Amino acid sequence: MSWLWVALGGALGSLARHGVARAWPAAPGGFPVPTLTVNLLGSFAIGLLYIWISARGGQAADSARLFWMTGVLGGFTTYSAFALESTLLGFSAAGGAYVVITLVGCIGLAWLGRFVGAALLAQA
Repeated sequence: MSWLWVALGGALGSLARHGVARAWPAAPGGFPVPTLTVNLLGSFAIGLLYIWISARGGQAADSARLFWMTGVLGGFTTYSAFALESTLLGFSAAGGAYVVITLVGCIGLAWLGRFVGAALLAQA
């Protein structure tokens, strides 16, 4: 049954990713704002969900982790697209900025998500 949680979540995450790309398309060869956006949002969300789900434990937490973290966020974030777009931008100012903003931003927002999740959990 775990595969079903991943599949359903992945379908929703992929549809959300497609929605971002359609709503905010990047020009060919331009700065990949949609990919950067979903990776930053996804990094924050995975940090937040990690705290929230870990605090619950048990079978329900395992299903929630599979659905939200592996499925939804796995389908929503786009590390493979990030890697390709980085190579397409090459060793340029835009390429370097994209790599640095993505790496620092995603790690920072994952940390912030964990911090916010812990603070919300402490208030509950």
